[in-house]
Amino acid sequence: MGRCYLAAAVTVIATGWLAPPPASGQSRSQDATESSTWTVPRTPDGRPDLQGYWTTQTFTPLERPDHLGGKEFFTEEETAELQQQFTADSVDPLARFAIDISLEDSNERERVLDQTHRDETYVHYDNSIWLRTRVPKGLSSRRTSLITDPPDGKVPPLTPEAEQRLATSREARQQRGAFYDHTVRPLSERCVAWPHNGPPMLPTAYNDVHQIFQTPDYVVLFTELNNSLPRIIPLDERPPISNKIRLMHGDSRGYWEGDVLVVESRHFTDKTRFQGSGETLHVVERFSRVAADRILYEFTVDDPTSWTSAWSAEIPMVTTEGPVYEYACHEGNYDVRHLLEINRNLEKQEIERERGQR
Repeated sequence: MGRCYLAAAVTVIATGWLAPPPASGQSRSQDATESSTWTVPRTPDGRPDLQGYWTTQTFTPLERPDHLGGKEFFTEEETAELQQQFTADSVDPLARFAIDISLEDSNERERVLDQTHRDETYVHYDNSIWLRTRVPKGLSSRRTSLITDPPDGKVPPLTPEAEQRLATSREARQQRGAFYDHTVRPLSERCVAWPHNGPPMLPTAYNDVHQIFQTPDYVVLFTELNNSLPRIIPLDERPPISNKIRLMHGDSRGYWEGDVLVVESRHFTDKTRFQGSGETLHVVERFSRVAADRILYEFTVDDPTSWTSAWSAEIPMVTTEGPVYEYACHEGNYDVRHLLEINRNLEKQEIERERGQR
């Protein structure tokens, strides 16, 4: 697949990941304690320096697996065992579902993680070779989910309005069929947007590197696996855009609360649909430099037309090496055209068969 440059800053190699998770998994307060001798690096204007290459890759799921119930943190022993299994040589980095296996069933988890045990009909490349980073993907902390609130680690239920909205959309797609035209295909397949790009950002399946640029007036966030333009976030207190304007990734405004960069985003379209969201989605992101090798990324999302309550998550961003890989989806993206051509041919064949049976 192709990839794309961000000015002259982006060229060839991306690697790296995960420093071992904090022993407590207790996020910011624990990080501050462990880093008591560390001084926050600052830009010439005195703000915390967030610049560089960061990765959020992790096997920690967004939502807590059902079998863990109310368990908010793994024990140190459980974390050590899971970390050892997730970072083994032959592990498929895409096997995220392994976290859904019971903690007591270590052998089954090891089996599904191992690239060599996959279905023989699988014809994709060897993920354990091509997607493995220098520091292999593991757990980002001792948390059992990225979601920190609600306490059950789950996305809150959809409102009746959201359920009806999504049901209407599904019914319309079903009536037209999965290959009716390009508009019914997923946005990522059409090189329009990936759902993980945000805001808010979520860990990707692979190529999970973010580059941050910073000036007194702007913060620029460029995600490696990205079909969209870099996020250019103004910090100059400019007024919001007109409420009549709707953007796929919303309209972001940033400001500093002490040493924490806060970014608020509104004006989303109804096509964004982050976990079922609608046009009234409101995202608040917080970037805190908590250690030499780590930014704590937190977000809270709210949409009263979509969820019964707001909800929050946190994801450690760990320093890694750059520059990021180029990802230029449109340079070789003929898939949608070919998919539609194939299905038009299948439809013609079906018509001819029906005529032959008359």
